[in-house]
Amino acid sequence: MTSTISLEDLSHCGCPYKIYQDKNKFCFGIDAILLADYAKNGRGKKACDLCTGNGIIPILLANKIKAETIHGLELQHSMVELAKESISLNKLENRITIFEGNLKDACSILKKNTYDLITVNPPYMKPNAQTEKNPKSIARQEIQCNLEDVIKASSDLLKSNGKLYMIHRPNRLGEIFTLFEEYNLGARRLRLVQPTEKNKPTMLLIEAEKCARPELTVETILTVYSKPGIYTEEINKIYGRNIN
Repeated sequence: MTSTISLEDLSHCGCPYKIYQDKNKFCFGIDAILLADYAKNGRGKKACDLCTGNGIIPILLANKIKAETIHGLELQHSMVELAKESISLNKLENRITIFEGNLKDACSILKKNTYDLITVNPPYMKPNAQTEKNPKSIARQEIQCNLEDVIKASSDLLKSNGKLYMIHRPNRLGEIFTLFEEYNLGARRLRLVQPTEKNKPTMLLIEAEKCARPELTVETILTVYSKPGIYTEEINKIYGRNIN
């Protein structure tokens, strides 16, 4: 492995596993932690994580849900190899399998209408004329897939009444609702995430159900920091920390 790859202990996330990450290509952040926690009540035997990167969400889910099978789909070969190394390190090969490919081709790589739950932390931003096609840009911007591709693939892969859990940006919420309707997904839960009580929300967590009417519950806003650099009690709970 190159000198840019480090081994991250996930015990600070309340998880007994470790994961490899490459600081020059992809490093997971709080959005992955929040999404895995949001999906922790997902039911069923078969789960899939789209845009899986280095496999952080499947590995976190292996500690949170009872699914017997967890698949991950990732476009970038170097990230696929890193995810596989982490899965082997944690001896999770019997539960987690990583597939390489673009989610636009998800149904030719994975089986349609078979998953009980899907998680996805997709690229948030639309590319511009100055966007360079490099690993970080591909992870963050809609270069290889866009929001419609993500929602279509999720709907295609889910069973009837299967659940989609996604994290995204609030400014894309209108598009999300429109695409949910187009691809037969009913929005069920929505939670906004704000850095502090004085800041506007910068992320959203959303749950949708395939072949279900939208009956949306808007949950209380999740605040990340109580003071600069100090997590709120709820964030500490999500990270599995007992702060007295």
